[in-house]
Amino acid sequence: MPVGKAELEQQVADDANLNKAQAKKAVDAVFRCITDTLRSGEKVNITGFGSFGVTETAARQGRNPRTNEPLNIPAGKRPSFKAGSQLKSAVGAAGNKA
Repeated sequence: MPVGKAELEQQVADDANLNKAQAKKAVDAVFRCITDTLRSGEKVNITGFGSFGVTETAARQGRNPRTNEPLNIPAGKRPSFKAGSQLKSAVGAAGNKA
C-alpha cells in the first residue's frame, strides 16, 4: 500500500514525538525547501538517501495519440531523483541500475 503525505506526517509525528500539526509543518518545510532549491537550479543532496536534481529535456517531435498528427514538444525541465547507497541497500536494490 502506498504511503501518502498524511501517513508520512503521522510517521514523522510518531518517530520525532511531535504532535500532528508540528509534523505537518516539518514535512511541508522539507518539501518546500526541496522545491525552492530545485526551482533555483540547485541540487539537493541527502547523504545516503539520495539526490534531487533538475533534468533538462530537449525539444522534440511528438504525435497526438488521438489524431496521429505530429506536434512539437518544447524543451523543458523535470525533477529527477537518484537513490543513495543506503536507500538502495535498504530496499535490496544495491548494484541494480535502472
